[in-house]
Amino acid sequence: MRKPGQPAMHGPPGAGLRVNRRRFVALAGGAIGSLAFAGSCDASDAPQADDSRIAARPRRTVYPSDTGARSLGLGGSRDAIVQMPSNAASRPLPLLVLLHGAGGSGAGILRRLGAAADEAGIAVLAPDSREATWDAIRGDFGPDVVFLNRALERVFETVPADPGRVTVGGFSDGATYALSLGLVNGDLFRRVLAFSPGFIIGGRAQGRPRIFISHGREDRILPIDRCSRMIVPALRQRGYAVRFNEFDGGHEVPADIARDGMQWVAAG
Repeated sequence: MRKPGQPAMHGPPGAGLRVNRRRFVALAGGAIGSLAFAGSCDASDAPQADDSRIAARPRRTVYPSDTGARSLGLGGSRDAIVQMPSNAASRPLPLLVLLHGAGGSGAGILRRLGAAADEAGIAVLAPDSREATWDAIRGDFGPDVVFLNRALERVFETVPADPGRVTVGGFSDGATYALSLGLVNGDLFRRVLAFSPGFIIGGRAQGRPRIFISHGREDRILPIDRCSRMIVPALRQRGYAVRFNEFDGGHEVPADIARDGMQWVAAG
């Protein structure tokens, strides 16, 4: 639980309200249509799963780049940042693909959570969405997956990523996208980290990633009762191992939750 004055990551006003046309859908070809959400967590039909597949894979022999953060130089004004931990060495590192919320940026979410990642010894890839939010939140998987694949290919050339500790995670819209992308790419992402997700976009599941979900009990943007308290039991019913942290707070990532999540990512 967050103490008064403890730093936290908050969503922008109205973040998540744009997803009210979607429905919580199938995880692996079955239908969980009975769990259709109302209000801000409603969803529509699932997009094509083929458009959500990522081909990039870690390489066996890679030497780490310098510590600190740098842009990849792939996307003009909408790019991606990779941050290497201060204790990076030639050993394989846990890698977290960290996705921002609606209207945000990779740089913004990295400023919020990067210190916790660095303390845990995690390399982070923080891409920008191609538009104001991630493609499948409003339509189908497409340009964001293409860009993320390019970014990962570049990162895997310079970061000695441990194949068993590659995680996708995010906050708000980024958490929704991370859950959705992570389940259909579970053969790459062994773990999925979701801070205050809204729903899951359906697709054919691959692999069996472990999942960490946190959500504030007073969240007014993506209410916990319509979102994580429906997502978590549905995932567990499908056989996923889910760690669920509820906390006293709103649409945010309290510092203690951030640290807990990063330590979970690093553990692999």
